[in-house]
Amino acid sequence: MSNTKTQIIAEPGKQELFIIREFDASRELVYQAFSDAGLISQWMGPCDMTCRIEKHENRSHGSWRYIHTDPKGNEYAFNGVIHEVCPPERVIRTFEFEGLPEKGHVSLEFLTLEALPGDRTKIVIHVIYKTVMDRDGHVMSGMERGVQEGHQRLDDMLARLKNN
Repeated sequence: MSNTKTQIIAEPGKQELFIIREFDASRELVYQAFSDAGLISQWMGPCDMTCRIEKHENRSHGSWRYIHTDPKGNEYAFNGVIHEVCPPERVIRTFEFEGLPEKGHVSLEFLTLEALPGDRTKIVIHVIYKTVMDRDGHVMSGMERGVQEGHQRLDDMLARLKNN
């Protein structure tokens, strides 16, 4: 049986956090869900928002830009640079929310995918921020809800893909 609750670990006073989740799908399928723009747009973010992929160059030295739209039409854009892609093991990239009044609040994300027995996968996303205040601001922004809801949507999508 898998651990289907996403854990978000943010220890006080540290410039990092960890997002950990197990999925009942192969590492290759989970990697595909994190790397295929058509799939990402189906699960990324809170349930009440849509995700539009403006750019997604899933390769080392590529870049990405996603835009979430809420029910009122407000848009929230995020972007970054992809430093390394090593299918189906890991992706290293930066992340920046474009809505902040000051630029430069960039974090570094390390996504690792571990194959588990029973055709399951454990993901760990290790995020390092420039400052503790940046990390705490991201946590307080509602990021946890978006990650939890997105991972539930991803779990549902993976179940459908496995059954096709």
